[in-house]
Amino acid sequence: MILRYFAAAAVALLLLGGCASKNQRTEVYNKPDTYWYQEILKKVAAGNLDKADDAYTSLASEHVASPLLKEALMILYRAHLEEDEYLMADFYLDNYIKRFATGRNIEYLKFLKIKSHFAQFRHPKRNQKLLLDTIAEANRYKEKFPDSLYNPMVDTILTKLYLTELILDRDIVSLYKRLGKKRAAEIYQKKIDSSWLKNTPIATKSTIFQKILP
Repeated sequence: MILRYFAAAAVALLLLGGCASKNQRTEVYNKPDTYWYQEILKKVAAGNLDKADDAYTSLASEHVASPLLKEALMILYRAHLEEDEYLMADFYLDNYIKRFATGRNIEYLKFLKIKSHFAQFRHPKRNQKLLLDTIAEANRYKEKFPDSLYNPMVDTILTKLYLTELILDRDIVSLYKRLGKKRAAEIYQKKIDSSWLKNTPIATKSTIFQKILP
C-alpha cells in the first residue's frame, strides 16, 4: 500500500514537473524591443489583439524609452478601433497623447479622440451620456483650436451629434407621454422646439440614424 502511494506521488510530481517545464518554455521575456514590436505586428495581422496587447505590455515594461513605443501605440489604437473595441482604442490613444503629444500634433490627436468617440454611435440610443460628452468635447475643441484645419470635420460631427440628440429627445417625449408624465414630456418638447435643426429636411425623416451615423 505504501509503495502504491509513493508510486502515485512520483507520477504526480513528474506530471507537475512536465507542466512547469512546458510553461517555462513558453514564457518569453528579456527580448529586444524589435522582437516585441514584430510580435505586435504579427498578432495584429493575425487578428489576435489580446496577444498583441500582451506583446505591447512586454515592450512597454522592458523598454520604457524605446522609440518603437510611439508607433506601436498608434498601431494598436487603430487596430482596436477597427474592431469596435473602443475602450481599448481610447486606452492606447490616451497613452499616446500622454507620452508623445506636442504643440505640433496635439490638434490632430484631440481630433482623433473626437472622431473615435463619434465612431461609437453606430448604436446611438444606447449611450446618451457619451453623446452629450462628445458634443461638449467637440465644442471645447473648437474653442481651444479656433483655426484648426480639422474644424470643418468637427462641425460635421457636431451637426450629426445634434441631430442624434434631437431624435433621442423625440423618443424621450414619446416615452414620457406613454407613461403619462406630462410635465417631463413638456420639458423635452421645449428643448426640441428651441433646436435650430428641428425643421431641417434630414431631421424630419425616419431614417435619420442611417443617414447620420459613421
